[in-house]
Amino acid sequence: MSVWLPAAPCLPERCATPAHPAAPPPRAALRLAAGCAAVAAGLALAPLTAPLRPAVRHRLTRLWCRAVVRAFGVRVRVTGAPPPPGPLLVVANHVSWLDIPLVAAVLPGRMVAKREVRHWPLLGPLAALGGTLFLDRDRLRALPGAVRDLARTLAAGHRVVVFPEGSTWCGRAQGAFRPAAFQAALDAGAPVQPVRITYRPVGPAAFVGDDPLTASLWRVARAGRLTAEIRLLAPVPHGAHPDRRALARAAGAAVAAAGPPAARPAAARPAAGVGAAQTAVASDSAKRPCSSVHHRDSASPAAASSAAIPS
Repeated sequence: MSVWLPAAPCLPERCATPAHPAAPPPRAALRLAAGCAAVAAGLALAPLTAPLRPAVRHRLTRLWCRAVVRAFGVRVRVTGAPPPPGPLLVVANHVSWLDIPLVAAVLPGRMVAKREVRHWPLLGPLAALGGTLFLDRDRLRALPGAVRDLARTLAAGHRVVVFPEGSTWCGRAQGAFRPAAFQAALDAGAPVQPVRITYRPVGPAAFVGDDPLTASLWRVARAGRLTAEIRLLAPVPHGAHPDRRALARAAGAAVAAAGPPAARPAAARPAAGVGAAQTAVASDSAKRPCSSVHHRDSASPAAASSAAIPS
């Protein structure tokens, strides 16, 4: 793993804990099958939506993503006012692969993912069909071009969804927001929509460390009473902050303040270069961590990620 890539200090064996009470194995197996079937159905039907108007496609995307989340037995709660139509940079904290359909069920847009997601079974082709913007996280020199692509997408009137922490955290704490994607919002004159994602109970949905995707899928399916809450916070208008770093700090602080008391941004260690905004749900395991210091619900947030994206 490149030294400039971020990693959260979360360990799956301690942070990604099973839910209690747990669903019986037969029910969990049915949920897993239903969730995979819902994803496969989206793959089959996605080409048929191409001729439809964007508003209709967005409505169908919301319905489909909500169906995927519910198929896995996850209840969804949405709070906050939806933003008006138009270009928008949606930024959220990152806990799980569930974040993708959860955000798309409320604010469908073009997701940002690392290039490896293209090769995922089922999810990879679906992401490509959905217009996902793939980033090569191993090529730091490609980052300015990726930011320009984001800016052009926003300037064309689209929503772009980014997880600026650059890695998944278990939900007990939060990583610092990397500033690169915020430069795209400044260049395009687009507002920023902060979003807070919270799972209750904390643990089952977390996709962290070296957690295999298959283990995470089963843990979510086994969760007895898993609820996902997505909070739409007050948008940050264009021009409210002078540069990308200030904008990233403001959005990150708003998202952290909407979470549990322990969920405060971890300090990122400085480095040279340009920051990256990427998702860590794009490989078959989560990011490998350093030692965690926030394994308990009552623990304080970690002091820092083990590796920081330069800003």
